[in-house]
Amino acid sequence: MAYGQDEGPGIRAELREAAVIMAAVAAAGALLGLLWLWLAPRVPLVADADAVYLGDTEGEQAIGIDGTFTLLAVGFGAVSALVVFLVRRRGGIPLVAGLAVGGLLGALLAWRLGVWLGPPQDVVAHAKEVGKGVTFDAPLKLEARGALLVWPVTAMLVHLCLTALFGPRDPDPYADLHAYGPYGPPPAEGSGEGPAHQPGAWPGWGSTAPGPEPRDTPPADQDRSPYAPPEDPRPGRP
Repeated sequence: MAYGQDEGPGIRAELREAAVIMAAVAAAGALLGLLWLWLAPRVPLVADADAVYLGDTEGEQAIGIDGTFTLLAVGFGAVSALVVFLVRRRGGIPLVAGLAVGGLLGALLAWRLGVWLGPPQDVVAHAKEVGKGVTFDAPLKLEARGALLVWPVTAMLVHLCLTALFGPRDPDPYADLHAYGPYGPPPAEGSGEGPAHQPGAWPGWGSTAPGPEPRDTPPADQDRSPYAPPEDPRPGRP
């Protein structure tokens, strides 16, 4: 089987898993939108015969609306990353991409759902409906649009940390080298085989490795002292 044919089904399976994760995470944005609508503070407005005014000019409700959405997005990003990691520990680029895209779609869904279910967007019509001098809620708005990126960014960071700390590890190809050194693991008992060379042992002592080649015996003339009398070349003479 060719390499591409062997890898194809795995890639397709990861893409399917990423699509499922993206859809599930995006659907969770509806819950974020409902929580944002419920927990976000309201901006009070008051209308008179001429215009509509803020009921509390020193209030920080508008900032609280953005802050509520941001904190909820952080929580949803962390929880979604944890759930995805527990379901698929091996991770992978398609899975992380599906998690990030799903988080962004979920944030968009939460934003639009909260605005749609919140107070009416037509402030003038709402002021005429409630009457003059009556306090009513301003439309729910997300002024800090960067809060839409909080969910996907948080999800990717949390998933990265979980994978680095608790994800599966690839086997170390140098495990035997680290454990036994350059000579490899010891032979199995009863195999009759021994290592080619024991660390710290001299070749030829308890080893099957060949020892150093013996040096040639020097000629007899090299052992004579330069002060010795010359030998008599005649046979039988000392």
